[in-house]
Amino acid sequence: MIKKLSIFLLTLISLNGWSQDPQFSQFYANPLYLNPALAGGALAPRATVNYRNQWPSLTANFVTTSFSGDLFLDRFNSGVGIIATFDSQGIGNLKSTELGGVYSYQIQLNDQTFVRLGLQGSYVTRTFDYFGLTFGDQFTDNGYTGNPTTDPVFSNGMPQISYADFSTGGMVYSDWYWAGLSVHHLNRPDLAFIQSTDGSSSRLPMKTSFHAGLRIPFSGYTYLGNEIDKEKTISPAIHYKHQGKFDQLDVGMYVTYSPLVLGMWYRGIPVKKYEENINNHESLIFLAGFRRDKFSLGYSYDATISTLGVGSGGAHEISISYLFENFPPGKPKTRKNSKMLSCPKF
Repeated sequence: MIKKLSIFLLTLISLNGWSQDPQFSQFYANPLYLNPALAGGALAPRATVNYRNQWPSLTANFVTTSFSGDLFLDRFNSGVGIIATFDSQGIGNLKSTELGGVYSYQIQLNDQTFVRLGLQGSYVTRTFDYFGLTFGDQFTDNGYTGNPTTDPVFSNGMPQISYADFSTGGMVYSDWYWAGLSVHHLNRPDLAFIQSTDGSSSRLPMKTSFHAGLRIPFSGYTYLGNEIDKEKTISPAIHYKHQGKFDQLDVGMYVTYSPLVLGMWYRGIPVKKYEENINNHESLIFLAGFRRDKFSLGYSYDATISTLGVGSGGAHEISISYLFENFPPGKPKTRKNSKMLSCPKF
């Protein structure tokens, strides 16, 4: 009963529209989800799959899966892509499905510096499955009646809402640094399954994301052209997100010694407290990745250091990416007005 009540309380939050986006610790491994400006950033057709299971030891866990594909249109200095994201909360009771199209345009400022601007339009469907839950009108003094609920939200079947969602972003980068800003939910869609009678807002807050980093070679390698599979670099990076009343900072470092990549981040803002006596430490994140030729595989684990504790099970995340051949055999792999994004792949 306690578990069912917890799920229902989570649902009430969603009915009022208090919502935040799913997150990925391997944020660069899901480029279209992070920033629309990253569409086509690999300069070749690319397919990615991302899976995240957060707090697997709790009933109210979060499972998110994302599929995306993108490519670069050299003739138009443009990137295009599609992305599908599936999110399940509370053992599957609250689900959302997002299908989106992405476009980016690349501008060359000088020999070393490029700017990308991106737009995304998505169609989102959210459903609530109340299977296994019970409600007050199903009980009498004699206990559970077994009769269907007459609650107006649930008596007509599984509640569902759909809406359009729009996002934008930009990125500036060179061979050794990158910095990007994205803003999601520009139109602040309404998430309510039922309209509020007290005037409270159920609109999804805009999410702002800033991400930046440096790429520092050990020595002797430019990690460009034919040396891409010989990369030996250190990449400090940050990722700051703000949505509604909440914000979050990831800060850490990648170490690439091809074909292996190791990473570690801290997530939290220790100097800021949302409530007294509650620390703002969320997790420590550990990554191990493998990249060979056109294939990348990454695994990361979020070790929970918040008051929720290690009993939550942390979070497991897997990313897979593959680049497809984009050039006729024998044609040099160079582009006059293009440059591969320097940010990490995980």
